[in-house]
Amino acid sequence: MNDVIRLRGVRVHNLKDVDLDLPVNKLTVITGPSGSGKSSLAFDTLYAEGRRRYVQSLSAYARQFLERIERPDADLIESIFPAIAIQQKNTVTGSRSTVGTVTEVYDYLRLLFARVGVVRCNRCGKRVRSDTTEDVAELIEREAEGKRVWICFRPQTAISLTNLRKKGFIRVIEERGDSGDGNRWQERRLDELDGVLDGRYAVVVDRIRTGKRARSRVVEAAETAFREGHGKMTLLLGDAWCDFDSSFRCNSCNISFLIPEPKLFSFNNPYGACPRCRGFGDVIDIDLNAIVPDPSRALSDGAIEPWRPSTRRWERERMMEFAEREGIPKNALWRELSDEQQRLIIEGADGYQGVRGFFAKLEKKKYKMHVRVLLSRYRRYISCPECKGTRLRKEAKLVRIGKRHIGDVAAMPISRADDWINTLELTPHESEIVGRVVEELRARLGLLRKIGVGYLSLDRRAQTLSGGESQRINLASALGGGLIGTLFVLDEPTIGLHARDIARLADIVSSIRDLGNTVVVVEHDKRMMQGADNIVDLGPGAGREGGEVVFTGTYSKFVGDSNSITAKYLRGKRKIPLPPVRKKLTKAHLTITGAKEHNLKNVKVNFPLGLFCCVTGVSGSGKSTLVHDVLFANAMSAWGKWKKRTGECDSLEGLEQLERIEMVDQSPIGRTPRSNPVTYIKAFGEIRQIFADRYPARMRGYKPSHFSFNIKGGRCDTCQGNGEIQIEMQFLPDISVMCEDCNGTRYRREVLDIRYKGLNIHEVLQLSVNEALDFFKDYPGLCRKLGVLEEVGLGYLQLGQPATTLSGGEAQRVKLAFHMSRADVANTLFLFDEPTTGLHFTDINKLLQCFRRLVFHGASVLVIEHNLDVIKNADWIIDLGPEGGEKGGWVVATGTPEELIDREGSHTGKYLREVINGENPKDSSRG
Repeated sequence: MNDVIRLRGVRVHNLKDVDLDLPVNKLTVITGPSGSGKSSLAFDTLYAEGRRRYVQSLSAYARQFLERIERPDADLIESIFPAIAIQQKNTVTGSRSTVGTVTEVYDYLRLLFARVGVVRCNRCGKRVRSDTTEDVAELIEREAEGKRVWICFRPQTAISLTNLRKKGFIRVIEERGDSGDGNRWQERRLDELDGVLDGRYAVVVDRIRTGKRARSRVVEAAETAFREGHGKMTLLLGDAWCDFDSSFRCNSCNISFLIPEPKLFSFNNPYGACPRCRGFGDVIDIDLNAIVPDPSRALSDGAIEPWRPSTRRWERERMMEFAEREGIPKNALWRELSDEQQRLIIEGADGYQGVRGFFAKLEKKKYKMHVRVLLSRYRRYISCPECKGTRLRKEAKLVRIGKRHIGDVAAMPISRADDWINTLELTPHESEIVGRVVEELRARLGLLRKIGVGYLSLDRRAQTLSGGESQRINLASALGGGLIGTLFVLDEPTIGLHARDIARLADIVSSIRDLGNTVVVVEHDKRMMQGADNIVDLGPGAGREGGEVVFTGTYSKFVGDSNSITAKYLRGKRKIPLPPVRKKLTKAHLTITGAKEHNLKNVKVNFPLGLFCCVTGVSGSGKSTLVHDVLFANAMSAWGKWKKRTGECDSLEGLEQLERIEMVDQSPIGRTPRSNPVTYIKAFGEIRQIFADRYPARMRGYKPSHFSFNIKGGRCDTCQGNGEIQIEMQFLPDISVMCEDCNGTRYRREVLDIRYKGLNIHEVLQLSVNEALDFFKDYPGLCRKLGVLEEVGLGYLQLGQPATTLSGGEAQRVKLAFHMSRADVANTLFLFDEPTTGLHFTDINKLLQCFRRLVFHGASVLVIEHNLDVIKNADWIIDLGPEGGEKGGWVVATGTPEELIDREGSHTGKYLREVINGENPKDSSRG
């Protein structure tokens, strides 16, 4: 086998005939400026070819169910392995997947509870168990050593003697009752009897003189007795009968229970799923917050929002009559009513249907569109009242190990579940049964804890995980699977991870390599590079200025390379400086009081306005909950722009100081190829106007709309402006082929005849932002909008690059560019979540300048971030922690970066100290 993966003449996207050798069974980090071609090399070349070759090795039958994969544009790709890509995105869309099921931890828990779980009767509390042949043998050895024993079964229904004889049975024992001679039973032969047997007789399976050699004979006879007695059998020991029952029941209460087996604990199996929520864990119910959105209103003032319209006058009057009858004050504020009074209004009583009855009647009419719309406004998902969110039927929760059922364990954070499994005490017999299961659980939970997701609970829905969390969980699953001889391609696994946890992540990635795999990581973090066997630096610039291998070799040689921009930052020749002056705090701020959502511990937080503020803390400490669920959701709800659930808090004050709040996240700027950067920043209209102003266009009567591929007029009628035609395949995935009429240009031929400076509209859309700035230099208004894209580090993007091809970080920066191009940013609060995703040191520098520019123009910037270069540039820091999950949710420290480094208990301050102390900054925190 070759010791390198050979790449020759790779031309994928902006890669320029790249020739590269990657060492096998080593850890390679690919770095370089944003847009230099890292993902093109790692994912679109290495992963795509590895996956394509694996698929091609399958049978024709198997291939028909897999998507068609094109070969990367390269002259030679040699010695490549089957590939697995662990990307920085969450692809889970179903709500049935949880952290436990994705990592297979829950599957091992099901085995554990099925094999050693104890069922106790929910009425008397006694242990429920079924009798086995071993129980029969042990009783005989213990109670009847050296004695004669009759192993029998009693007919459960009348049974024919002929059938018994055919099966080889010879004798029965007849119950004689009080016969006068002291013998209450009598052994008789079957041929002495006629007709059928009933319950007065016990059929003898075997008569055994007990002893050590008789055990196997006892077990065999007991098996026969259980089978013929339909799960029941009996022993005659002297004058006493001993009954056995293999069914799973409480003999004291005569209640049957389900036998624990793995499918009983599966919420994805109808056998184990809660019958009410069908294993989803929640059900749709009325949303009391939507029913009574304003508790400061009285019943007479329209506190019940659905009944405010005049069309609901009848329901409103019935409610008022009921309130008067029950003595409920009609003019008292809703919040002043007692819990019982509020319950009566909602639930109804004494012939009054209440709010819930009203919606129950609507349910019967939801075939009407307007009724469905009405229901959607006042209902939401709540935790299932029957299973309490565990998703399992009640019988599954009767099975316990110690004092916990499987739902209790699944609700634990991974760190606590790891402690539970490590302190689990098992008997020698139980260890023999589930020893391997326990070992696997300890290994997987320990790995998840080590990788930095110990704060996640096992029952957390996988679809709610961030891209970074999803990537790290998939990474742990890959390591737990024990794969060898595989190519792993990772996309910035350090994103979303606190500086404290990066070293542990680097160890995990190295462990995958040490198993015998080749690992390729796209990364910007210095600590990940230091642990790599090989560094590949792409550049020197981005887009068309990148796509070349600037350096390849070890980290020690890389740091001294004179051509690499990345190396200059690593050795300190270039750096992201501290700001010369930090902006002072003013009296303007937003105040959240009593935030209790998820793991937040009833905290009070002041968010200063008019400056650059960072929310920091270890992963899972509550940053996203505080900013997204509490601050943003409650602010938008107060302005009437939020219909979803809001994060729980007592109050949000200070909103009158803002005109709007903008969430600049990493969601796509568009879900179709029709959307692109210039359409999003509203620059395409000006470009279309430039072409419409050309003399040939005016002669033909063309308007700006003729140069749009989104509406009829100038777009290609065959592909309707898509540039591609979708072909449906009967047994294969649909495929896209280039439109033959427009050759992928999206426009009609006569529209493409219109040119500006020698280029038609299609060719202009192929220009990069940097090229377009020079091309349109005579149009300063257009250049101002395009210049903002260059300012945020996206000068390498093509003007018409489809939105579907942009990464999350690129989409976020396009949104930032759009807001920066607007003149009215004053009194606006901008919220960013991990904006450094995918950014090189150079691009982080540009991003910080953009933040400063927004603040300079009167905006406020609030950023959730782990990157220390961003944190050290903030005017104010709000640090959450001290740990993640249930050990987090507190405000650990607030202040400037210089103040934070001296705060005890702040993990962020500890790592920030190393960054700041080396730069000798001016003491500008007060200036």
